[in-house]
Amino acid sequence: MDTGSLAWGIIATALVLVMTPGVAFFYGGLVKITSVVSMLMLSFGSMGLIGGLWILYGYNMTHVDNPGQFAGNPLNDFGLSGLASAPHANENLIGVAFGATFAIITVALISGAIADRARFGSWMIFAGIWATVVYFPVTAWIWGGGWIQNLGTALFGKESGIEVIDYAGGTDVHINAGAAALALALILGKRVGFKPGIMKPHNVPLTLIGASLLWFGWFGFNAGAEWLNGLKNVGLITINTLGATAAAIIGWLIIEKIRHGKPTSVGAASGAVAGLVAITPACANLTPGWALILGLITGAVCAVAIELKFLIGVDDSLDVVGIHLVGGLIGTLYLGFFATGTGLFVGGDFRQLVVQTIAVFAVLIYSFVMAFVIGWIIQKTIGFRVTNEDEIAGVDNVVHGEDGYALNPVTTATSAHSL
Repeated sequence: MDTGSLAWGIIATALVLVMTPGVAFFYGGLVKITSVVSMLMLSFGSMGLIGGLWILYGYNMTHVDNPGQFAGNPLNDFGLSGLASAPHANENLIGVAFGATFAIITVALISGAIADRARFGSWMIFAGIWATVVYFPVTAWIWGGGWIQNLGTALFGKESGIEVIDYAGGTDVHINAGAAALALALILGKRVGFKPGIMKPHNVPLTLIGASLLWFGWFGFNAGAEWLNGLKNVGLITINTLGATAAAIIGWLIIEKIRHGKPTSVGAASGAVAGLVAITPACANLTPGWALILGLITGAVCAVAIELKFLIGVDDSLDVVGIHLVGGLIGTLYLGFFATGTGLFVGGDFRQLVVQTIAVFAVLIYSFVMAFVIGWIIQKTIGFRVTNEDEIAGVDNVVHGEDGYALNPVTTATSAHSL
């Protein structure tokens, strides 16, 4: 592979990796002041744990020999010693690193649903088990030769040209994480004092910094894989990633203005993330106009969806379900109608919608059930949620022994005037 493609692979990997600190800042600004360190640590814990597990055995599980196989053999090349010494090691190992960044951020996204009330050690146990039994196998299903990747051929024959479209992770990342987030929100229960308006973001600028890092890194997230594809669709992917996100901001702000009378900066940031989520599976298979419409719809729908947690009484603290699950569903199913050449309304027929729907709900149900089981076992054994007293006191000090801000810094005996 030429050096330019290798360089783009490394850059794209770095772009996606910086998205996880972006998630940490986005989430960190939204929680109360005594939970910001905990929120950051849930993301950075994911970086440490999932990055290591991916190298040890996770990558091996993401490729199967036939569509009927559940996952690859985790011990096939434990620690990647074989791959590191094989021909074409450079491009192979860059590809492994690129895949690791997707696994890391998917796990980190889940943490937003359990903000303010989760034990760090229990989270790390959950993260490792969920990645092993859900994320790694589902990646094999979608991109590693598994049954979802071959669903169109199985149902309609190879000559149909129909296959599940998920360019960068509508199912594997966002629906997967959103379904798991819903399960954990149910397991851990509501925060103390849960009701509309009680949980104010403690640092709005930090949230906007996080959203900006996410948008910045998302160009690597979506266009990154094109380094293996000769960069042939990189222009379309880039403009769609920009356009859908921009339109989603407008869609969200319109709903905020209608419902609450004022457009907010947090709403703009949330709308941007919703648009990024929706365009993830669709970035290479929509014309720019259809991408704009997708963003506008997603921003508006997600702005309404986040309010539903108060109606149904499920405390999805930072709206992982309302943004990532709902946005992922919209973006992936939208392809069934508007995917270039195969969507129902743009020259295709119903078959694209059929395979998109099956893939979406298979991943959603599997991830939810497994996350619920894993979370329930952890809660019933070592405990997943902190006590109400510790939650009120603030999990930063209770769990990590740190404060996010030195609000009352200790002064030294020597003042600046005496120097």
